[in-house]
Amino acid sequence: MISYVSATYVHPVVGAPIKNGVLAIGPDRVIEGVFTAEEAKEKEITDIQHHEGLLVPGFINTHCHLELSNLRYLIRRHTGLPEFAKSVIRSRTSDEYEIELAMLKADKEMFENGIAAVADISNQLISRTIKNNSPLYYHTFLEIMGFNPNNAKNAMERALKFKEEFEPLAVSIVPHAPYSVSTELFNELRAYEGETGGMLSIHNQESADENAFFEHKTGGFIGLFEFLGQDISFFKAPGTSSIEAYLPLISPALRTLLVHNTYTTAADVAFATGIHPNLYWCLCPHANLYIENKLPDVNMLRAADLRITLGTDSLASNTHLSILSEMNLLQEHFEVSTEELLRWATLNGANFLGLASEFGSFETGKRPGVNLLSFTEKDGQVILGDKVERLF
Repeated sequence: MISYVSATYVHPVVGAPIKNGVLAIGPDRVIEGVFTAEEAKEKEITDIQHHEGLLVPGFINTHCHLELSNLRYLIRRHTGLPEFAKSVIRSRTSDEYEIELAMLKADKEMFENGIAAVADISNQLISRTIKNNSPLYYHTFLEIMGFNPNNAKNAMERALKFKEEFEPLAVSIVPHAPYSVSTELFNELRAYEGETGGMLSIHNQESADENAFFEHKTGGFIGLFEFLGQDISFFKAPGTSSIEAYLPLISPALRTLLVHNTYTTAADVAFATGIHPNLYWCLCPHANLYIENKLPDVNMLRAADLRITLGTDSLASNTHLSILSEMNLLQEHFEVSTEELLRWATLNGANFLGLASEFGSFETGKRPGVNLLSFTEKDGQVILGDKVERLF
């Protein structure tokens, strides 16, 4: 049996919002049709459930750390990334029950907040069971780390073993960040390019200390390596921003997600887009404020016409796992239209993950999920509210 649902506006994402539009949804939640009010009337569709609000596809969270969910409210704000990393390391626990319970609650929270698919960062196997049993689609980015060039082969071998243990879940092996992956380890990963599943994610320019480390071998990461007991006397700063140092080591054939971009400049964007045609840029604004008390230059990124996606980061650096909350924050600080934000929150993420045949927009044959959002209108513009209800 087909259900018909309508709202003040239906946002298919692939087209303009439809005033009083109607969705036809099959029993398996597949979109059977997207109609204007006039088309629905012509088809003599009468049993329509109407809502006040916006109907939008399920959200795609392109950056999350599910395994850090037990750290909610435990890490101080505004410490900067190196100190934040130390706090995460100090706060980690071996209590698997505590971690699993927190992950289960986080998974449920994302579902209730209208998230349909998640790109999740993992450093261990503990999230496997939660993901296997979740109503959400998960793609796991299994991070490799190793800044000492002598450890590159061992790090890659460990990652390959971990990937086997995650099966049958979708997993890609990816580098953690430029300051935690040696050139040699980048080269090892490139040799195993097939293990990335055609896509790759990396934390990018989340802190001013990252660029300082690559430009002058100064900044807070020196203290972080000392905290970790790692000797980095071998490292010679290349004298460039971090993105100029590492991006040439990544295959331009891979869909590559650069996450955070808090300190990315217009010059960095010009360099990156000049050598890599398949870049996506993930924004996690609440986490950026939590850690660095700074937001990326969103207007510059928009002006460059980049493919932007949205993420929540972890509950160590965010109080909620809500893509709508990230959209609210961006709309509050920047003049971004609701239509543009919705593309970032849905179709762009689906395209990056290779899931656009199912997720990301209201199109016949897709099963993207259906969210009802609150909104207001001001000067002819639709402004997002703070309420989301998952309908399908």
